[in-house]
Amino acid sequence: MGMTMTQKILAAHAGLDKVEPGQLIRANLDMVLGNDITTPVAVNEFEKAGFDGIFDKGKISLVMDHFTPNKDIKAAEQCKQCRAFARRFDVENFFDVGRMGIEHALLPEQGIVKAGDCIIGADSHTCTYGALGAFSTGVGSTDMAAGMATGQAWFKVPEAIKFNLTGKLQENVTGKDVILHIIGLIGVDGALYKSMEFGGEGVASLSMDDRLCITNMAIEAGAKNGIFPVDSVTEEYMKDRVKGEWTVYEADEDASYVQVIDIDLSSLKPTVSFPHLPENTKTIDCVGDVPVDQVVIGSCTNGRLEDMEYAAKIFEGRKVHDNVRAIIIPATQAIYKECIARGYMDIFIDAGCVVSTPTCGPCLGGHMGILAEGERCVATTNRNFVGRMGHVKSEVYLASPVIAAASAVAGRIAGPDEI
Repeated sequence: MGMTMTQKILAAHAGLDKVEPGQLIRANLDMVLGNDITTPVAVNEFEKAGFDGIFDKGKISLVMDHFTPNKDIKAAEQCKQCRAFARRFDVENFFDVGRMGIEHALLPEQGIVKAGDCIIGADSHTCTYGALGAFSTGVGSTDMAAGMATGQAWFKVPEAIKFNLTGKLQENVTGKDVILHIIGLIGVDGALYKSMEFGGEGVASLSMDDRLCITNMAIEAGAKNGIFPVDSVTEEYMKDRVKGEWTVYEADEDASYVQVIDIDLSSLKPTVSFPHLPENTKTIDCVGDVPVDQVVIGSCTNGRLEDMEYAAKIFEGRKVHDNVRAIIIPATQAIYKECIARGYMDIFIDAGCVVSTPTCGPCLGGHMGILAEGERCVATTNRNFVGRMGHVKSEVYLASPVIAAASAVAGRIAGPDEI
């Protein structure tokens, strides 16, 4: 029996000719990632274990993105600890205020992660980098500490579900709608500890931003990782970013999948995930009348340039509803600058939006958009759990930038044809 993409990458990094689902392996790592919330915990474990060095100063990335610029004294202390660790060991990929971006948008943009890599990160959405044909997965801070010291991690080789994509997305339907549709279909535990492997002729029509969004939310289906094949879109994205060579792995024709799910992209509609689980999805034509108080367009899921473009097209010549607060967060400094160059910032501000420096803040209820009791938010983020963005009696509705922007104008959850 052949191997899937994920299994081939894990076998190569474990120095094995072949691996099988359920097998425990120790694999070499190409990148270890942490942020300002998870890195301090990892540093404490690193020191408690008595480690006195890191395995490779070029293969560790520390991104200050959750509570920066620091929102309070605790956040300031956490970032100070990260800075001290980075300086002590001369960590090359250290991103602080002014250089930082939202980690899962920043690392691909900077060419730090690439096809064929084996990557761990102390953040559950590390699975994002599968869009580039890498194996990447979230781990706990203790595993991050061990990874920084040894350059290795233990894995149980996952089984795989194959998603066979056909057709092409219609206008105003995005990668966010694809992954929300899938999660609605299989549930938040539908891919538990499995690899979500995307293939089929429909892949070619998806932009890199679409793919990054889709793999980002693989964890919302319980997956160990999500992964796309490497094609011309992938290589075009990497060629002027990545330093050095990358490795392309392809699934064997006789690779084993526990399930194969066919998805016709042309049949999908804009989709909204209702509280309080990502699987609670409805297409836009079945939403009903749902007034909203806040809209957030940003995050590691949908803060990329294509997302800003979708939002700008909706907001141009329109105004944010009087009852809505609209928050725009470009995911990196480069995206922020490009938004300025393209005139998007003028559009956002003239419409009545506020624009923030890159931060994860509102997504996790940290800062820059906390919800009060009874308030509703349409967000392009990835989770809508109870209390996710503030008060336990607030509500978060997940949607694409298209639906989020249209909802900001309408004052209720709406599609672009309703404004």
